[in-house]
Amino acid sequence: FMLCVIHNLFPPHPSLQGCDPCSQTQRSKLQHRRARINQQINKEMRMRAGAENLFRATTNNKVKETVALELSFVNSNLQLLKEELEELNSNMEVYQTESEAINVPMIPLGLKETKEVDLTVPLKDVICEHYGEDSSLFEKEIKEFMELRQAMRTPSRNEAGLELLMEYYNQLYYLDQRFFPPHRTLGVHFHWYDSLTGVPSCQRALAFEKGSVLFNVGALYTQIGARQDRSATAGIDRAIDAFQRAAGAFNYLKENFSNAPSLDMSGPSLCMLVRLMIAQVQECVFERVTLTTPDTHFITQLQVAKEAARVSDVYSLVLQTMSQTLVKDYVPFSWASMVQVKAEHFRALSHYNAAVALCDHTRGDEESAKALFQFHVSSPAGPPLSQVLRDPEDRRKLGKAHLRCAVIRHEEAMRVHGLCKILRKMDILQEVLSFMYKRSLDKYSEMDREDDFDETAEAPEIHSQTQHKPDITPPNFSTVPVTDIFQRLGPLSVFCARARWGPVRVVSLQRGDGGLGLTLRGDSPVLVAGVVPGGCAQEAGLREGDYIVAVDGEDFKWAKHGEVVHILKSCNEANALQRTMGRAKGQRTAPLLNWNRKKTGGGGRATKRLGSTFSLPFGNLRDCESMY
Repeated sequence: FMLCVIHNLFPPHPSLQGCDPCSQTQRSKLQHRRARINQQINKEMRMRAGAENLFRATTNNKVKETVALELSFVNSNLQLLKEELEELNSNMEVYQTESEAINVPMIPLGLKETKEVDLTVPLKDVICEHYGEDSSLFEKEIKEFMELRQAMRTPSRNEAGLELLMEYYNQLYYLDQRFFPPHRTLGVHFHWYDSLTGVPSCQRALAFEKGSVLFNVGALYTQIGARQDRSATAGIDRAIDAFQRAAGAFNYLKENFSNAPSLDMSGPSLCMLVRLMIAQVQECVFERVTLTTPDTHFITQLQVAKEAARVSDVYSLVLQTMSQTLVKDYVPFSWASMVQVKAEHFRALSHYNAAVALCDHTRGDEESAKALFQFHVSSPAGPPLSQVLRDPEDRRKLGKAHLRCAVIRHEEAMRVHGLCKILRKMDILQEVLSFMYKRSLDKYSEMDREDDFDETAEAPEIHSQTQHKPDITPPNFSTVPVTDIFQRLGPLSVFCARARWGPVRVVSLQRGDGGLGLTLRGDSPVLVAGVVPGGCAQEAGLREGDYIVAVDGEDFKWAKHGEVVHILKSCNEANALQRTMGRAKGQRTAPLLNWNRKKTGGGGRATKRLGSTFSLPFGNLRDCESMY
């Protein structure tokens, strides 16, 4: 009868699939063009690097002239490719909703592209050298992981695509623990392209792979938020949630990943993206307020004006961030133009709603007076506000002043819009700006009178205030639970890349009159907590701190304490405790795993075995010991 340590094989988790890379949607065509340009940029940059090395190395003047000419040609090609990529990155209409409702377009972010990476050989080497397993028995797991990485390169623009990226991100945690020791690399290079410039970056650190995937999670949320139909509150709420989660992903990346090789993952760029997402959340909040607030009430109309002022303020802050030294030359010109247009546009809407409240709603009660006193940053010139509320003419003049500001802001928004070639191509943006500008002009003409010879006063700025402060929703990785693809290697807390252990040993045990003479503790795997001096276990070569991983060729790494106890009690003849590690029949078997940490101090070498202080996985360690 052979006693074994066995794997607790979990049911396989079905791998999610990416979208069809051959599909002909507008978004897929855009991604294909981005991938093609990224590859061309990578080729040109390699040619430039080679030419620069040759220019520095040669002393022949003719060769230098030829290389300099080639460098100028390569630099020209690079500039054209970057301009083409910038135009693609500025293509916001592809990601917008297909609804017929007229809304100001949102700014989405394209996904980072990556090259294929073949991890088959490096993973097999670690399985064979570090874990002592037959790597050919893990080809199914390696294939499953590689298919998962291939699928996450083309996620669909919905919840399934987000789950796919999160699943791969969570699997990278297990891959890091299993195959990436702290002071050694696998020699695998992860290639990713910058989301905005297409410049390739390469690192051997798995953290770069994890950070790039997390960046794509945030980018995909921006695309999901941009595609929502914001003509109804349900679509607005979904857009708010998506942009808040995008901000959370970029903020998490900024706080937990450092020294990124690409500009899109640098601290200043991520800070800009977080603020941009918060501004788009604030814009959605304004849209929801305008949908749910009746326009027949004086106080609520003032609140709408404050909401619009708040949107203008947050976009102005984004524009300041985009103007910083490290970000100014990196952000697409169309993005900066769009942000400036929105800052002016919503400031104009703020003044327009203030004018509507003053001119169309006549209320002189105490509550309205209090609301108007708190509405402006500074008191307007002219009669006191208490008199303005009672006198229709004073209300008209103050309302006209706000309308004048609204018209000026609308004109500035349209001027900035006209300076950007890409924004001029966006018909829906042009339609929104023109409609709002005409509305303000018509209202101003309505308030203007032929006998009004007084110069229109300057309206004071409006206090910005919001009913809903945007939240930064951090990514919740537990929403997509995954099973470790390489779980057959054993419990992660013991069988990981950071652990060190002595050579495996085959130990044959035979029960004596006094039993086996050993004490077991814990589970997954079971630990030899003590050995009776002079007993059968000690004579066979068992030592305190050993882990039983297999018996009679059967894997027992995931065995519970009770299972091992039951088998030992039912043992009536000679048993061989052995570690098989999944080897094929007839191959050398390794019996018992002796895990230890090695420390060298002074002039000697000390070996400390992991005993009761070792933390066993998943809460399976029991406060019990069994002696045999």
